[in-house]
Amino acid sequence: MGTRERAGGFVLDDVSKAIIEQLQADGRRAYATIGKAVGLSEAAVRQRVQRLLDAGVMQIVAVTDPLQVGFSRQAMIGVRAEGDLAAVADRLAEMPEVDYVVVTAGSFDIMAEAVCEDDDALLELISTKIRTITGVRSTETFVYLKLRKQLYNWGTR
Repeated sequence: MGTRERAGGFVLDDVSKAIIEQLQADGRRAYATIGKAVGLSEAAVRQRVQRLLDAGVMQIVAVTDPLQVGFSRQAMIGVRAEGDLAAVADRLAEMPEVDYVVVTAGSFDIMAEAVCEDDDALLELISTKIRTITGVRSTETFVYLKLRKQLYNWGTR
């Protein structure tokens, strides 16, 4: 496949990395075009892409701009919790407004990114959903004022 399994993930060969880079530039790029760029046949590229998808190494998704689709408020929410952090993180991950959850070390136990329609929706999320989860002690909200950089091209260099 061009990948080797190792503890904690996969080791990609240069061709698989090049395929991923092609798809990161344009997720709709034709397999034949990718094949020409990386030196494989269309069929070989199709097989490699399918293996990468099946293995969970990558996903091909449409990324939207929240502002353009009616979600004007984004925030990162720091959560201080006690007890089972995984259970708290799982509850956060179930919420449709929350698009990113990570258990952390430092002053917060969990960080969660939320995308909401407006400030009222963010307030409702924090006060009636997040703060009512068993184990949540406190939250601190970091409202996004302007997004300056967001990339999805890690892991190939």
